[in-house]
Amino acid sequence: MKKIITTLTFIGALTMSNAQQFETTKITDKSGYQYETVTNDKTGVRVYTLKNGLKVFLAKNDDAPKIQTYIPVRTGSNNDPADNTGLAHYLEHMMFKGTSKIGTANWAKEKPLLEEISSLYEQHKAEQDPEKKKALYKKIDEISQDASKYAIANEYDKAISSLGASGTNAHTWLDETVYKNNIPNNELEKWLKVEKERFSELTLRLFHTELEAVYEEFNRAQDNDSRLVNYELMDALFPKHPNGQQTTIGKSEHLKNPSMVAIHKYFDEYYVPNNYAMVLVGDLDFDKTIKLIDQYFGDFKYKELPKKEVITEEPMTEIVERTVKSPSTERLQLAWRTDSYGTENARLAEIVGNILTNSGDSGLMDTKINQTQKALRAVAYESAFKNYGSFSMIIVPKNDQTLDDAKKLLLEQIDLVKKGEFQEWLIPAIINDMKIQRMKTLETADGLATSLYGTYINGRTWEQELNEINEYEKITKADVVKFANDFFKDNYVVIKKEKGVNDKLVRVENPGITPIKLNREEQSPFLKSILAEKSSDIKPEFVDFSKAIKTDKIGDKKASFVKNKYNDIAEVYFIFPFGSDHDKHLGLATEVLQYLGTDTMSDEELKKEFYKLGISNNFRTSQDQLRISLSGLEENMPKAIALLKNWMQNAKPDQAIYVKNVNTILESREVAKKDKGRIMAALSNYAKYGKDSRFTDVLSKKELESINSVEMTDKIKNLLKMPYEIFFYGQDFKAFTQYAKPFVEKETLKVPSKKIYPEPATEGKVYFTNYDMVQTEMSRIAKGPNVNLKNFGKINVFNEYFGRGLSSIVFQEIRESKSLAYSAYVSYAANGELNHPDYVTTYIGTQANKLPQAVNAMDELMAELPQIPAQFDNAKNAALKQISAGRVNRTNIYFNLLNLRKLGIDYDLRKDIYEEIQKLTLADLTDFYNSEMKPMKYNTAIIGKKENLDMAALNKMGEFQEVSLEEIFGY
Repeated sequence: MKKIITTLTFIGALTMSNAQQFETTKITDKSGYQYETVTNDKTGVRVYTLKNGLKVFLAKNDDAPKIQTYIPVRTGSNNDPADNTGLAHYLEHMMFKGTSKIGTANWAKEKPLLEEISSLYEQHKAEQDPEKKKALYKKIDEISQDASKYAIANEYDKAISSLGASGTNAHTWLDETVYKNNIPNNELEKWLKVEKERFSELTLRLFHTELEAVYEEFNRAQDNDSRLVNYELMDALFPKHPNGQQTTIGKSEHLKNPSMVAIHKYFDEYYVPNNYAMVLVGDLDFDKTIKLIDQYFGDFKYKELPKKEVITEEPMTEIVERTVKSPSTERLQLAWRTDSYGTENARLAEIVGNILTNSGDSGLMDTKINQTQKALRAVAYESAFKNYGSFSMIIVPKNDQTLDDAKKLLLEQIDLVKKGEFQEWLIPAIINDMKIQRMKTLETADGLATSLYGTYINGRTWEQELNEINEYEKITKADVVKFANDFFKDNYVVIKKEKGVNDKLVRVENPGITPIKLNREEQSPFLKSILAEKSSDIKPEFVDFSKAIKTDKIGDKKASFVKNKYNDIAEVYFIFPFGSDHDKHLGLATEVLQYLGTDTMSDEELKKEFYKLGISNNFRTSQDQLRISLSGLEENMPKAIALLKNWMQNAKPDQAIYVKNVNTILESREVAKKDKGRIMAALSNYAKYGKDSRFTDVLSKKELESINSVEMTDKIKNLLKMPYEIFFYGQDFKAFTQYAKPFVEKETLKVPSKKIYPEPATEGKVYFTNYDMVQTEMSRIAKGPNVNLKNFGKINVFNEYFGRGLSSIVFQEIRESKSLAYSAYVSYAANGELNHPDYVTTYIGTQANKLPQAVNAMDELMAELPQIPAQFDNAKNAALKQISAGRVNRTNIYFNLLNLRKLGIDYDLRKDIYEEIQKLTLADLTDFYNSEMKPMKYNTAIIGKKENLDMAALNKMGEFQEVSLEEIFGY
């Protein structure tokens, strides 16, 4: 007999605080700065507006002595000139190239050369004759060689990394360009000096090499199915508006015919203080911070923005169908045009999206498509932009389904919403989940800062953003049903992503850029002044795990506790010391469990109960560990733990469901074998470990089909009798130890024996898999010595100095100097477990016709470790500052300790790393490189279109072998 679930069962479960009204208050501080704050705002955000119109968002977060910074500019691809699409994105790249003070060895000599290059680009853009265009480009290349003699590549990044900054990056989208840094709080003033200089003027140095890197980014987008589908989708949804008519990366012909004049004009028009903001969240002092920001940015001049034509789309009145073809698996996407962010219709669309699919897997599509395995996967979501938005439904059909069958499945779920055939409790549960997710987001510096810059970009106040949840709470089922009937008509876009040859790919010739001079050892006076300026020290803090983690016993299980000082969210983990290496069937058993109910509750009812409680559950199997976790409202955790045990103990086997699951697994494997990213991962694994690895050791079709569902449920029941430990992150540990007792059973079973997988030597072999794509991707993997804790500091600095990041030698040489790739790196990865080897990985993603040059360039770089003392010192100091300002908190305290145990220690290893780096010299790093890295031999993994590759060049790289998908995937 099934338990009857009524709406009454969740009364008391949705107990998060009732709606609070947020209202803006204006306050003047003791220094005379006026700011806005919002009553009942627990984050304490202050919003200042300087006299020049610059908005400043400040908030305190003392997790670490750091500040998360964002500089959001209210402009993006939607403001690109129609004949210069991609301009905003390319400008974002050029903002890292410096100014007349940053990045130049002699501005007086460099400036006229840049002006000449700019003039040549205008001629190049206007010229129609192909041969004359080539001649002009050759001239641009020649002058660029002269200009590069005075350019210092990546000096902005060197200045920023010298502060100990991390996460240095930027992105461009429809209506935004956002610049990002996470800095130690003692470096705030230096960061402001650098950013003031960066935003004061635009200097388009090293222009043609960076343009080629952007074109490689364009190529990566052509190989990305999601982007290709999205381009078609947006074009169909917005036939007039820039949302759909101007992609962020731009059109190929515009990228190949840029205008430096147009880019300067764009910068002058949109990069003005009344059109960007400063967002800083972290361990800061409000009064000092606003004074410093005003000191450095207050002198920028207010400027009227260009008048922008308001483009209004006509309502869609018919179904628009498009087809995209690529080698990956088929899927279908439906999309309706919605209203802008913050509107009532956008909120209603988001609620409908959650009624269809949500984090609790309790939506209509969750239960009627995903849980019943009628498709490989289906999801719905709403995306609200500054202007307009979209509501999407995506489905990956099974082998026996056509795309039209899949479309019918999706539309059936929409019809259920229209008819109101969803339960009353679902909307309050969705709102509750929104509150929980908001709490999790706003408690971190990055989460809050991201919310703030989004608020600014969308032209909203912080009060409006905080009150948004109150607007959601007003939504009723009747509102949703009316909206669905008004909104979902034959007014949508259908994108069919079919398997086939993409006939829209743009393939281009290698333009033959001459490598530029990098001036690696040069430093501008500006950088020298930044490096010479001393900041107050931040003393590193290392975790004393014995004090940070409280322990107790629950039955015969060890229970650990870290207090959550931020909010009412709790997390519970049951951590089993075995994984797929011990039991190949373990991951399968936990996967099957997701489709099963108990003798009293269906699988659908179970998921609904968890969702009503505001608790999510997760089963994660790795090679050496099974981790079962619960996360959500602490007050509902007792019920969730009881529900979890009931599920595990009384899971009801169902062979029919199991057979469906096996079919889904087998079809998902075929999907993986069509996906470029997964193929590259499989090929890289093959190059690393060979044919006998964890990755290829999968249950065969025959093995899967021979298993009985009872075996899987028995395996889940037996988990309760096996060794494990418990970790609780919350507030009331004493109460937890009491209500968790019924979960714990006496330990009667032992950990299964562990399978040992070989870790063979890498011996110079080249493995290739054919795939129809524009770019070619190459990864080289070398097996190193067994992990040595005494080398962690050297590894840290090596990666910073040589292999990874915008100011690394590899990035500068492969991308900045030679324009051979958008992405290139060398990474030394220390093993996380004693008595196992480290690995070094190199990666290049480039056009097929550039691959031989890129390989040669990487080989030359790695022949000897480059000796650049100033850059080494910068990398070393950056590594020290990052450790000094780093803090381990929240659940990371416990999980760091778990990881350290695998290395045979129970103390904070960062202390040893810090001391090692303090004493490290370039000579020490060179000795490490010569003794540990130079002797390594590499295996190579290459994926690309065979006919585009220079096979003779590939054969020279080592013993060549073309491997099949079956070989690299193991099925």
